[in-house]
Amino acid sequence: MSERKQSKARPMPPSVYLVAGILAAVIGFGTVYVSFAPSDNGRAVKTVSDGAPGGGSAAKGPLAGLNKGAMAAFVVKPAPLKLPDFTFADADGATKSLADFSGKVVLLNIWATWCVPCREEMPMLDELQRELGGEDFTVLAVNIDKGGPDKARDFLKETGASNLALYTDPPGKVFATLKAVGMPTTLLIDREGREIGRLVGPADWASAEAKRLIEAAIESPEENP
Repeated sequence: MSERKQSKARPMPPSVYLVAGILAAVIGFGTVYVSFAPSDNGRAVKTVSDGAPGGGSAAKGPLAGLNKGAMAAFVVKPAPLKLPDFTFADADGATKSLADFSGKVVLLNIWATWCVPCREEMPMLDELQRELGGEDFTVLAVNIDKGGPDKARDFLKETGASNLALYTDPPGKVFATLKAVGMPTTLLIDREGREIGRLVGPADWASAEAKRLIEAAIESPEENP
């Protein structure tokens, strides 16, 4: 009886393993943009009675309670975080840093031309810059493609992002320095150059929730570090 059972157990045909391998590869690729989130953006979010994220450890300050709707994935820092020094280049190749934007609220977006979600959100970042950009606020979109700025410049034209200035960092040091582990990653930085919030992944930056978040950061009184 046991010999009959053993004779029925045949090895799986190679085609089955091939299909399984393809499915695993597809699933793995699909998680690239969503699984690599920083520790503070990957924790389970508690909710309070009104549905706003936070609970007992909810962030305080002008941004508290504004990370909802289109901004539900935005993580407000409990306290402004001093950022390490980093540089990037403008359209002319000149070296720039956050110090060049001192006194402004900055929405720093790290992106690449090969990032599909980046392509989807770029027009929204462009609209945000068109509506709120000025003396108090700017969208600072930094491209990390290698090989020069031409590819990034063409990308901005293709997506209709005419209001965004071209900034690049071919070595990708900005990505590593700011511990960005997802693409795109967007940091909200206060007038003193400190991170006050972060969002990993794409978002509707042209939404009413996003604009309220940015306006609250702009209206927030300056504080000493």
